[in-house]
Amino acid sequence: MKKRIISVLFVCTSLHTMAQEKNQPMQTVVKVITDKFPTTRILDVQYEQLGPTNYDSELFGNRFERGRIDSHNRLKVAFNMPFYVSESKRLILTGSLRYKYETYGFGDIYNYTSNTNYTREKEDFHFMAAAMSATYMSTLFKKPIIYNATATVDGNEDGVQRVKGFVTASLVLKRTANTTITAGVLAMIDPSAIIPITPLLTYNHKFTDSKWDIDFILPQRLLFRRELLENGRISLGTELNSESFYLNLNTSNLKGIYELNQLELKSGITYEYCITPKVITFVKAGVNNVLSTRITEKGERTNKYVYDHSEDTQGYFRFGISYNPF
Repeated sequence: MKKRIISVLFVCTSLHTMAQEKNQPMQTVVKVITDKFPTTRILDVQYEQLGPTNYDSELFGNRFERGRIDSHNRLKVAFNMPFYVSESKRLILTGSLRYKYETYGFGDIYNYTSNTNYTREKEDFHFMAAAMSATYMSTLFKKPIIYNATATVDGNEDGVQRVKGFVTASLVLKRTANTTITAGVLAMIDPSAIIPITPLLTYNHKFTDSKWDIDFILPQRLLFRRELLENGRISLGTELNSESFYLNLNTSNLKGIYELNQLELKSGITYEYCITPKVITFVKAGVNNVLSTRITEKGERTNKYVYDHSEDTQGYFRFGISYNPF
């Protein structure tokens, strides 16, 4: 599964969950989206620290290194600004900016080819992206449907690296006071996408006479949530996250711009708290399982990787704060 399929799910699987009526105000639409996904708020800052872990890697299918990652940190900043809403409030245009700073600190490393032990200096990476998104709300078979088209340009400190996009259509199948079920389809406009067309499904249900609800988005997450303390909410469950950045390599085997894609399964607990109606903070903690880490030539499919490694399970902690005037 390509990382971009995961990263765009917030558009195609959250927009439709709030479409109770075809004439629902845009303010309510935005509120539901930003409630589910902090990175869609006007300003969102997150810091993540992952615990130490051991790894084992292959280069061109041959055993390469085994070693230890002593420290791994990420800083993410997201900015989103709707800049046009039609008079009918059916069409909204949004511009977005993303920045990520990622650092690795290493312990002892063993090289299988040279049979030597060594260590590596701290490595850091910058990732930047800009996107333009158009969302249109309508009806189909007397049910709310949301169309979205997004174009993204991303890169690193060396410049622009990739241009990609996607389109979605999402239909609300059921909407009651307690239950929302939606289905849709995602089509990638990206030659490196392994799965160019992906079905989408969401299920949200609030249990009768209970403060608990279940929030399921295939394949991104399964959460059980409830209000806790005044202005707070706790969540328990599992989320599938993807990470990526570009590498400018100049070695005997690898020369040029390459792309690292990592798929992670995070399980644990989240607590969100509204400091004010416009300022929201959260903390997350739990265990992180790295499902896949691969390096490919820029623009190549991830199944044509040149480097692959596995990691042991590790702990993680994440803190975030968002500003959302809506």
